[in-house]
This record gives sequence, structure tokens and C-alpha cells, in this order.
Amino acid sequence: MVERMTLIMDVFEGRAARLSLEEVARSTQLPRSTAHRILDQLVRLRWLDHTALGYGLGRRALGLGGGDAAHGGIREAAAARLHDLQIKTGLVVHLAVLDGAEVHYLDKVGGRFAAAVPSRVGGRAPAHSTALGKAMLAWLEPEDVEARAAESIGRLTHRTIADIGTLHQELNRIRRRHGLAFERGECFPDIACVAAAVRGPEGPVAAISLVGDAWSPLEKVAPLVVDAARQVSRELFPEPEAPVRTARRTAAVPEETWSPQAMDRLLSAGQYGDWQ
Repeated sequence: MVERMTLIMDVFEGRAARLSLEEVARSTQLPRSTAHRILDQLVRLRWLDHTALGYGLGRRALGLGGGDAAHGGIREAAAARLHDLQIKTGLVVHLAVLDGAEVHYLDKVGGRFAAAVPSRVGGRAPAHSTALGKAMLAWLEPEDVEARAAESIGRLTHRTIADIGTLHQELNRIRRRHGLAFERGECFPDIACVAAAVRGPEGPVAAISLVGDAWSPLEKVAPLVVDAARQVSRELFPEPEAPVRTARRTAAVPEETWSPQAMDRLLSAGQYGDWQ
């Protein structure tokens, strides 16, 4: 059994590799049923991770059990943006990744409100109850969301989403808001957050949030969170340079902007608690 597990682990050459069951069975020359059984065991033990995109290295294989070295690149790319957000807003800033049904906090940059926010670097919280988690879940396939959250979903406060159907409705609202996720009192009473996901070619890799008390006007700072997440995405996944054109030039596509009018339309539902 150890030999077969080693064969399977060896086919994952890099931390970004994603393989299907068929690809694993073909590479290891193991019977498909055997490969599937061992893959399931490795996923349960967190040596591997399984999403709609296939199997990939899990938190144990990436070294997360011994620290946050596996996410050093994300922390490094986000560090300057987190501090800039904190200085501009005076609010607490979080950086987190998705681990199963939980968010795992990689960084927390505090202000005067930091001591009142019961989160810590290395700590965890249910993804369905946090703006960070919902911002990342919104970009996963519905089947992946259910596989992660179905068994653990439940109330932490009277405002927490407590069933899968309501969670899917909330994630749909987040997608309609171009990825902006809000949370007011769902994880901790009297605390509110706004978050946006850092996205790569294969989906969300992290999320950034601003945290205030329940009365904080988070709609006003939401564009800053979106911009910070977009900048970190570009840092982690730079776009290839466009080929030089010798023929007729074409007009450049303008980058998406967040004018006050656009934000008013985007967040109109939020004024009535529609993120809940």
C-alpha cells in the first residue's frame, strides 16, 4: 500500500498540477478502481486535494501542517496591498485561503479595531459564514461547493446561512456583484466584512477582506478591496505579453473601472441587506 501511495504522489510534479483519475491510473499503471480507492484515502488524509478540476497536492504535501510555507508566494504578493488597504481605511485587513469547508487566515493587518476582531494568523473559520469564504466559494462549481460545505454548514449566529440552498443563492448574488462578498454578523456578532477573491487560471487561490463593526459603511471601501485582489492576481499570474502587430492597430480594451455610479448599481441590493 505504501508503495502504491508513493507511486501516486510521484505523478504530481508541481504544486499547481491537476490530474484526473484516468491520468493518475495511466501514469501509475494501477487499476482504475485501485487508484480511485487510494486517491480517496489520500484526500481524506489531506495529502491530496480534490476539486472539479481534478486531484492536486493537499495541505500536508505542500507543508501547511508545519507552517505557511506553501502560501509564502501569496503572502509576499499581497503584503504591500494589505498594508496599503489598512492605511487607507483604518480597518482590519485579512488574507485567507480556502481549505476544504474552512478559510485559513494567512495574514491579519490591524488598526485600532484589531483587538476586537477574534481572528488570528493560522486560525480558521467556516467558509460559508465569512465574506472571505463566500468570495472564494462563489467561483467554484456548485458540486464542489456542496462537497465542501454540505456536512459542515450550520449557524454560528442568528444571521449565519444554515442550508445549502440559501448558500447557493448567496453565491449567485456575489457573482452578479462581480465577486464582491459581504457579511454582517454571520461569523461573529457585531462584525462586518467585505471581501473579493484573488483568482488564477484555475479558480480562486485566496481572498482579501476589510473588517469593521456592524455599522461600518463597507460599500464605500468595496472598490479598494476589489482593486487589491485584482493587483495580487496580476502579481501571481502575470498575463503573457501580446504579440507585436505590424498590421493595422486595434483599439485597446479599457480596463474595468469602478465609478461611483457603477458601484451604486452594483451594491443597490446590499443597501437592503441582500447579501444576507
